[in-house]
Amino acid sequence: MRKLLALKVDVDTWRGTREGVLPLVNLFNKHGAGATFLFSLGPDHTGRAIKRVFRPGFLSKVSRTSVVEHYGVKTLLYGTLLPGPDIGKREAGLLRQVRNAGFETGIHTWDHIAWQDNVVNKGNEWTSRQMQKAFDRYQEVFGEPPKTHGAAGWQMNEHAYALEKQMGMDYASDGRGSEAFLPCDATGRVIGVPQIPTNLPTLDELIGLNGIEAGNVHETVLACTEKPLPHGHVYTLHSELEGMKLLDVLERLILGWKAQGYELVSTRTLFERLDVQSLPRLRVGMGEIPGRSGQVAVAFAT
Repeated sequence: MRKLLALKVDVDTWRGTREGVLPLVNLFNKHGAGATFLFSLGPDHTGRAIKRVFRPGFLSKVSRTSVVEHYGVKTLLYGTLLPGPDIGKREAGLLRQVRNAGFETGIHTWDHIAWQDNVVNKGNEWTSRQMQKAFDRYQEVFGEPPKTHGAAGWQMNEHAYALEKQMGMDYASDGRGSEAFLPCDATGRVIGVPQIPTNLPTLDELIGLNGIEAGNVHETVLACTEKPLPHGHVYTLHSELEGMKLLDVLERLILGWKAQGYELVSTRTLFERLDVQSLPRLRVGMGEIPGRSGQVAVAFAT
């Protein structure tokens, strides 16, 4: 059995697009690794995340992961004191460069902060409007419709799952979990495309806890991949973290995974190996995971 591990790159900000994406492309090419890049395609309103200061656990997470160091002061002002730059319009050429280098591309979001902070409580009209903007911009940039989606902050609602299917997506990676599945509503009805969730912890969920720091965090992640999964592991990284200050951590991970015998691939590679009809049908909802403040999209037995 092939030991597969998919690299899913979430690109949240304008700075992460400009400064973090190409170093990742170069690193992946150096090691013969595949990956899926999911782009934020509209305005960067990162500064509006300041309202999260009132959420339980948010301040402790910020203090552990040094948000200012990784995102930069200017980025943290976009959408408040500074206008939010339109990422997809400004960086269309760079986005195509990633696709032309042979990597799968897809939608992360239109407006990262708007989606992450609102989608759980929004209806079909708002959700459809946000997704259609991202869909249209993706098609404008790449000249073809998007075929995969990975939700910002792993935040979803049932309308979003259904819209992915209506928009012709092949599959998505919107939440957290241990196995690929078909998303269902509370009645057991399949409402969307196959989901391939992230199963491995992210660096920002680990660094600063239990003596884990940037110099040794790779050891904790590699311990989670000692045993392969039937459908393959999925690791989500961020251009703002692993593409910049933590690039050396990612290289240690890549070397470790190769030593464990893994082939590093896109999430599409995992999808293409699935027998979709035999996938479990799981109810989608929101739940907590260790190391992350708030709730994220997860699946439950129907």
